[in-house]
Amino acid sequence: MCGIAGYIGNTNHQAVEDTLRRMVRRIERRGPDGEGVAHWPGAGLGHRRLAILDLSELGRQPMLSHDGRVGVVFNGCIYNFLELKNELEQSGHRFHSTCDTEVVLRGYLEWGALELARRMRGMFAVGIWDDHCRRLTLFRDRLGVKPLFYAIRNGQIAFGSTLQTVAEAAPHLGLASAIDPAGLLEYLEFGYVTDAHTIYRGFAKLGAGRLLEWQNGLCREEVYWQLPAPEEDSRIGFEEAVVETERILREAVRLRLIADVKVGALLSGGIDSALVCWAVREAKSDITAFTVRIDEDASDETEAASQTAKLLGIPHEVISLPLDGERLLDEVTSAYSEPFGAQSATAMLQVSAAVSPHAKVLLTGDGGDDLYLGYWFYPTYLKTQQLARCLPPWAGDLYRLGRPLLEKISALRRPKHFLDYVTGGLGGITRAHDGLPYYTSRRLLGPRLADEQLTQRRIPLSVEAARRLMKDLIEYQQKTWFVSEFMTKVDGGTMYHALEARAPLLDHVLWEFAAKLPVELRLRGGELKAVLREIVRRRIDPAIASRRKQGFTVPVERWLGGPWKKTFVRLAADSILEREGWLRPGALHQVAAELSTERLAPRQAWFLMVLESWARKQSNL
Repeated sequence: MCGIAGYIGNTNHQAVEDTLRRMVRRIERRGPDGEGVAHWPGAGLGHRRLAILDLSELGRQPMLSHDGRVGVVFNGCIYNFLELKNELEQSGHRFHSTCDTEVVLRGYLEWGALELARRMRGMFAVGIWDDHCRRLTLFRDRLGVKPLFYAIRNGQIAFGSTLQTVAEAAPHLGLASAIDPAGLLEYLEFGYVTDAHTIYRGFAKLGAGRLLEWQNGLCREEVYWQLPAPEEDSRIGFEEAVVETERILREAVRLRLIADVKVGALLSGGIDSALVCWAVREAKSDITAFTVRIDEDASDETEAASQTAKLLGIPHEVISLPLDGERLLDEVTSAYSEPFGAQSATAMLQVSAAVSPHAKVLLTGDGGDDLYLGYWFYPTYLKTQQLARCLPPWAGDLYRLGRPLLEKISALRRPKHFLDYVTGGLGGITRAHDGLPYYTSRRLLGPRLADEQLTQRRIPLSVEAARRLMKDLIEYQQKTWFVSEFMTKVDGGTMYHALEARAPLLDHVLWEFAAKLPVELRLRGGELKAVLREIVRRRIDPAIASRRKQGFTVPVERWLGGPWKKTFVRLAADSILEREGWLRPGALHQVAAELSTERLAPRQAWFLMVLESWARKQSNL
């Protein structure tokens, strides 16, 4: 787990070295255990190391081939590296280290980048410079656990683990760190910027499961892995699904316990982290579980987590989350490359800060809700799909002709949305999202966003789309919400405190199995995450299996009306967003005036608070 950087295309050796040094400084927090830079004519790779496997200098990066012509920088962990190492040794390779980076290097030499990516089981962002053919290859893990930003312009390319890392090379590429209206609009809608954009114009994110090759100024990108679609005609039964899920999960946990440093686990009150901790116990590994306490708040899961830890018989430590809004806001805007409004990011940062002195690796329960369908809305959308399959194709057009009449009847708001879904499919759902309407109804947006439109709100509407709603929705969420919010939250929060997060439920072998399961099976009897709950019921405790999803978050909506309101008002007093035309003059004062201790603040107020703070920090860099 580390930070990586690279810059190719400038023939001035000193310019390459100076740029790389600046880029590497940007990722110092991701890798406090060492720094490395390697050069070739017109090309260079940089690295900051967080030592997890082979703590010696033999694991140092950039790692070079014996002739020095090929160099690798790598962020992440290859959990099956011992298996791949054995295969490579049988092909004649001789290893000098015991780390997974050397497996990446020698795997590239043996199989090439594409085959290597397909063989690796883990989380990774990889940059390989091959001076033999003057080619740079970048590839990212299948689920997008590790980030990878890049920019290509004027026959040059730069890449890195953070957007700010790549921005250090922007002057050479002829780029300026100018805000992209499309990225900003996505942030206002969702509280994050999707992989389709970045917050800066001219920069990009390599998508999950993608490989990019750059050679002599030309670029080629391909998809090496895609999430399988549900197989509605699958003959697999519920019992088989439970048994196979348990088998793969136990294997995934065992693989993620491999480390030359201390390992801990994040334990909430839910079933996913309970399953991970149970599998750790079954692997006979002695680790401590950590829980975040949110004092005097209904979302606090300390009691439930403590009961789980006691039942499993594992060491458990509870960490209190402070109410220091200034400090938490500063961390949120420092830890993430782009403005990031996920409320649980503050909790992720706090637990990472508390765990990092005691462990370098943290197992988490991320992924279960997305893979095994744990969110409250899935049963509703399944019923929507079932109803759509009973409608004639022309029903959607007929409904949309009469829909303006429903707009005038407030009591029909919920039925109207349901009819939007059943006659429109995914497009009906994305149009119902309440992100941008908050700003537009209050006329908060400035002139620079006046002509911008959000792609997600223009997805075509049809009954045919509603008939395949679950397939489309799962794919859409995996490419947006899942990778852009959840994966970003964990990577940014943990790496800010030099902590490696490993999520067994993000194992791609598990995803390839479970994603094919029929939706009805994963929601058997209307029960969310039915397969995972059944494992908990059998292996841990029926009461834990019946717990409702709480969510790992912090009550920023309540705090904004109380202890954090002064901070919001201070930011509103001299707004960069208003001065630069992204918000209209007085917009933040209007939002501040609506904040009240008597009710929850809208999450969009938190988005604006984070965005304004982020913009101020960027202007001072």
